[in-house]
Amino acid sequence: MRRHPLLIRQAAVQSCMDRFNGKTYKPGTRDCARLAAHAMHKMGVAVPLLKGVKYTTEAGAVRALKRMGFASLMAAVDALGLERIAPAATLPGDIVALPTEAVAFGCGLMVKADNGRVIGFAGGEFGVFEPLEFIAAWRV
Repeated sequence: MRRHPLLIRQAAVQSCMDRFNGKTYKPGTRDCARLAAHAMHKMGVAVPLLKGVKYTTEAGAVRALKRMGFASLMAAVDALGLERIAPAATLPGDIVALPTEAVAFGCGLMVKADNGRVIGFAGGEFGVFEPLEFIAAWRV
C-alpha cells in the first residue's frame, strides 16, 4: 500500500527533528545545507551537490560553494532543479530561504514544518521558528 504524499513529507520533517533537535550548529555536520539535504533525501530527492563536499567552517563552506560555481545557497538549490514556489504555498518538507546575518551565503535554508513554522538553525541552535520574512521557497 502506498503512503500518502503528505505522510511522507511529515515523516521527513520528523526525521529532521530527530536528527538535529537539541544539537548546536556545526558547519559541515549540522548546518542549513545538511538539514535541507536530509529533508530532500527523506523525500526521495538526491542531492549530488553535497556528495564528497567537506568543510568545517563557514569560510570553508563559502569556498566550497565558489568551487562548485555558485554565488549563493539559493543558486545551489536552484541547480538541483527544484521548482521555486511562493513561500505561502509551501508544504511540510519544502525548503525555504530566510534572511540571515551570514551575508556570504545570501540566505539561510530551513525546512517547512507546519502552520507557518519552519525548522532550522538560528543563533547557533536548532529549533522551530515562525519567520516573518522569506526570500524564496522550493517544492521538494
